[in-house]
Amino acid sequence: MSLKHVMEVLEILDSIHATGEDVKNYLEKISTRGKVTVQTVEGKAGSTDFIKVIIPGENGKSNGGSAPTLGVIGRLGGIGARPEVKGFVSDGDGALSCMAAAAKLLDMSGKGDRLNGDVILTTHICPTAPTLPHDPVPFMDSPVDILAMNQHEVTEEMDAILSIDTTKGNMITNHKGFAITPTVKEGYVLKISQDLLHVYTQSAGSLPVTLPITTQDITPYGNGVYHVNSILQPAVATKSPVVGIAITTETAVAGCGTGATHPMDVEQVVRYVIEVAKLFGENKCSFYDEAEFARLEQLYGKMTHLQTKGNQVTAG
Repeated sequence: MSLKHVMEVLEILDSIHATGEDVKNYLEKISTRGKVTVQTVEGKAGSTDFIKVIIPGENGKSNGGSAPTLGVIGRLGGIGARPEVKGFVSDGDGALSCMAAAAKLLDMSGKGDRLNGDVILTTHICPTAPTLPHDPVPFMDSPVDILAMNQHEVTEEMDAILSIDTTKGNMITNHKGFAITPTVKEGYVLKISQDLLHVYTQSAGSLPVTLPITTQDITPYGNGVYHVNSILQPAVATKSPVVGIAITTETAVAGCGTGATHPMDVEQVVRYVIEVAKLFGENKCSFYDEAEFARLEQLYGKMTHLQTKGNQVTAG
């Protein structure tokens, strides 16, 4: 039951005193089968606690096996914007989903349902993050920059990545629940994975909802162009395929808005992540068509320049 873990993690995170160590202690009480580490990182606007959870699979690489490793990243600026606003902010749903998924996977492992492949879950915990002006509604900013986030949240061991991010501050996907993006790999926006769409219909019990993305969205922050949000920023720091899981609403909701977290929607995301993890570790869920990707590069060349900030000098 994922909802239990969503509610328990939310209780931990909904505090000005919430830390990565609090989450670590909670996860270690569920099961000792995983490895949980926390690192506090200082930035220009304060500090945040990066947390990484490694859950070994029966045939995972951490045990000398060959099963692929799934990465799950909870993307956000912060779980709170104190003292400007009080309470858990909408932007915190990424961290909540990621850590609730870690809790459920640890619980499953302790009960004998170990996945085939390793799962690595990363996010960061900051209850006092700054805000940032954005159209149509304000964003949550972060005490550390996107480079630091990617350094601590994206690892080489991740063979594919699900990036969970609150994506309510727009008028693009007007749906209460969650949506998935096309696969992004090395600067290419690829077709949406049929396997991931199928898992959506099974876990959500409804037709799949997708989030359209643009070239701007897959380029690094700091290049002066519009981004829908940071959901695909992990894609600039890896060769592995990345798919965004966007927690969405029918109306535009500010990332720094409070009282805007819907536990049932978060629980849907947690179940989706777990079902993808099960299949991915068994090589039964593909994020992209490898042959088609090779053909694209053969025809049009590498697009990895879109993973950089580009020619800043001539662009001005």
